[in-house]
Amino acid sequence: MTVAFRPRPSVVRRDSGLYGYERALSRRGLGPVAGVDEAGRGACAGPLVVAAVVLGGRMIDGLDDSKLLTASRREALFERITVTAEAVSVVVIPPGEIDARGLHRSNIGGMRRAVARLPCHPGYVLTDGFPVPGLPAPSLGVWKGDQVAACIAAASIVAKVTRDEMMVALHERHPRYGFAVHKGYGTADHRRALSTYGPCPDHRFSFSTVARSGAGEVMGENEVGAGAV
Repeated sequence: MTVAFRPRPSVVRRDSGLYGYERALSRRGLGPVAGVDEAGRGACAGPLVVAAVVLGGRMIDGLDDSKLLTASRREALFERITVTAEAVSVVVIPPGEIDARGLHRSNIGGMRRAVARLPCHPGYVLTDGFPVPGLPAPSLGVWKGDQVAACIAAASIVAKVTRDEMMVALHERHPRYGFAVHKGYGTADHRRALSTYGPCPDHRFSFSTVARSGAGEVMGENEVGAGAV
């Protein structure tokens, strides 16, 4: 009788640090390890940005969940990641695609595309929060992954900084909404602007916050400046 070989499972200790997952997987011959995360999932305007990062064993001091870092620290780490990491890829999903496909489907599809666009083929993929079917390598969804796995933390920083820069650029086109400040999330100031002016083409019309604001009154692409925030 033939018995299928199964490698012994790796145990990642709680005190093993941000690089524990990658070290354990690499010891089992499952490197390089890609981390995947997104930014903008909860926003009601602007794109969803998904990043995949392969650190390839390279250490970057100061990595953490992008939401726990200051903007200046994120930007400094972004520069280090893009220079130091073995591979980085970014996928931008516009609001229209989110409206057409739904947020979760867009997120899953963006994660698949980000991994597929990496210039190297990962041996394993770690995704933030939930499992992603259809990836080209074995994978694991890691709860609060951007706080426990270095490659996911790096992906969260790349996605966040990329999206923040895009939202600052959108502020130049639609200054009355204050995108440069709240980055498209549903803050009180953003909701007040939506109530006053209605949505612009870069809002997500399938989101209830936008739908309630009167989606019929869509501001044109060139209608900027008046009533700027």
